[in-house]
Order: sequence, then C-alpha cells, then structure tokens
Amino acid sequence: MSVWDEVVGQPDAVATLSASAEAAATIVAGGTPAPGVMTHAWLFTGPPGSGRSSTARAFAGALQCAVTDDRPGCGECNGCRTTLHGTHADVRVVAPEGLSISVAEMRSLVQISARRPTSGRWQVVIIEDADRLTEGAANALLKAVEEPPERTVFLLCAPSDHPDDVSVTIRSRCRLVSLGSPRPAAIASALETVDGVSPEMAQWAASVCGGHVGRARRLAADEQSRSRRESVLRIPLALRKPADVFTCADELIKAAEEDASTANESRNEAEREALETAMGAGGTGKGTAAATRGAKGALKDLEKRQKSRATRTQRDSLDMALVDLAGFYRDALVTKTGSEAALMHPDRAQDSRTAAAQWSSESILRRIEAVLACREAIEVNVKPRIAVEAMVTTLHRG
Repeated sequence: MSVWDEVVGQPDAVATLSASAEAAATIVAGGTPAPGVMTHAWLFTGPPGSGRSSTARAFAGALQCAVTDDRPGCGECNGCRTTLHGTHADVRVVAPEGLSISVAEMRSLVQISARRPTSGRWQVVIIEDADRLTEGAANALLKAVEEPPERTVFLLCAPSDHPDDVSVTIRSRCRLVSLGSPRPAAIASALETVDGVSPEMAQWAASVCGGHVGRARRLAADEQSRSRRESVLRIPLALRKPADVFTCADELIKAAEEDASTANESRNEAEREALETAMGAGGTGKGTAAATRGAKGALKDLEKRQKSRATRTQRDSLDMALVDLAGFYRDALVTKTGSEAALMHPDRAQDSRTAAAQWSSESILRRIEAVLACREAIEVNVKPRIAVEAMVTTLHRG
C-alpha cells in the first residue's frame, strides 16, 4: 500500500512528485537536495476526472511521511494515513463550498500557512478548484506564494481547459504538473484493487466514464448514479414530438437536482446538528435561551452556505449529464462516418447506430453544438432551465 495508489494512470506525475518528496525529506533531515527538485508552490492541471485533487493529496501524504529508510509515501505511517483521511494537523484543504473562493477565506488560510508545522515536517495547503479564486483571494494568495514561509508548500489544482482562470502571476511562481485522462485499463485496475469492485463492473464503469476516475467510482458503487445516466442517454431518441422537449428538459434538471440532494443531504443534516449542539440546543438553564437566540444567526449563515453548495453541486451534476449527451451525439457521428474511434458509450452502441441511420452528419453536428452552447450558457450564469430548454429544442429539431 502506498499513497501513490490513489493516483490512477499518471506514471510521469508520480515519478516527478516521488523524487520531489525524497528531496523534501532530505531538507527535513537537514541535508541539501539537488536544486530545483523541490519547490514551495505547485499547480496540478488536467481534464475533469484526471485526479488533480487526489494527486495533490497523495503528494501531501508523501511530504508528511515519517518513513526514513525508504521512498516517502508508504501509506502506512500516521503522516500518510491522516493526510489521506483529511485529519492531519498540518494539511489544510480548501474546496469551494459555492461558486468561488472568497478573499476572507484565503486571508485566513494565508495566516495559518505562516505557522511552523506542528509535526516538524511541512505545512501543506491544498487549494482545489484554484480557478474559482476571486480576484481579491488570488491577490491574497499571491503574497504568500511570493514570500513563502520556510516549511510551507502550496498545492493548487485547476482544470486544464481553463488555464487562464488562474492568474498568470500565480502560475508563473508554480511548478506545473500536467495530468492526462487515465486509460480505461488503468481505471478498471484501480477499481478492482483499491475499491474492491468486481472485474465485470470495473470494466464497464471504466469504459463509460470518459476517463473520469471519480465518475467511474460512483457508477460502480451507486445504482442511482447508473439509473440517472440511463435516463440522460435515453433523451436523444425520446425526442419524437414537440411536447417531448419539456419532458426531457424536466428529466435533465430533475436528475441534476437529485444528484445534488443525494450528495449534500447527510452532510447538511450533520452540519446543522453539530451547530445546534455547539450553540446549546436541548440544554436547560439561564444561558440556554440566549444561546438559542444567538444560534438563529449562525443557522442562517449555515443555510446560506449550504444553498450555495447545492447550487454548485447541481451545476456540476448537470454539466456531467451534458457531457454524457455530447458523448452520445459524438458516438452517433463516429458511427455515421464509419470511423474506428472508440465509442464513449459502448453499452449504447445500438442506440448510436439507430441515431446515425435517422440523422444526417450536419444535424448531428448541430446537436453537438447545442449541447456545448448550453454548457457555456450555464457557465456564465444563465438559468439552467432556460439554457436546457433552448438546447433540447435544438436537439429535437436537429
């Protein structure tokens, strides 16, 4: 077992980061590693599902690894295990609850990052979705990256299709780690060995996930995720008459809302119970009434954060559904042109043949463009229902 087992299908990145972790261990031991091998700021980029956050966490685990007689990242010591489980005192993960990371959140993090590590090794800050930093948050982070504390490492993650969303001044001070979409064989192997998925299910999930490791895990483990995918992929051939436009649009929106609800429901309830307990809910005595009144404001703030998180989760889920739709039309075009390219939805090959027989290549391309236009519209904050209904209308007409 090793922390690098969490990184799927990225051998070049693992080799680079493993060497840097060794150099970091040399620094902790008081030695001097080769120049340029280890640095204080890293930027992990790659397409959705390539494992940017998982790779950053694995590297953080290797930096905190207590093993001294082997390569860092054993996966068994307290430093590795607590880092991977998100409980290490010197590893902080910033994942945007809403659509952006605020300046207040980043200033607080920068202050914490300036402290010396309690373990004597490294203070590690992981920023997931660094492309969601507001301008003020990016400026606050830049100051810390320009003048980093001696034992602090910043690990930023951002999608490779939007590199400009991370300011050029921050990017110029980071060492770049580029990840690619893992191959299906690597994903299937990880599902079998790490997650304990049956070989048949692992092969299927890896073949239909589009190189998205997290999606493959959800499809392999969750029957509801498989059902929602099926409902999305039934839409193209279900658009037979104008009334179907609104039915199919409703199905897309409903699937995204259910995904968001499933992902956040238990977490929301746990957060609310924890806050109510902390504010004295259920207690008796003089201070209870005052604590209850004070809890109302805190609960209101919590509900606001949870609503923002639900909006983001719903949009992410809807975007994944749109990627599935675009993949179906792409498969239809591949079939229409007789290309030997691999299908994105091999389990729907018969539907792709049916679509290819019914539609011209030009109409398939127009449908693909409609899906991509819908993704762009939602990204610039067009109301999802309006964007989806406009898209489905085009999908119907072709």
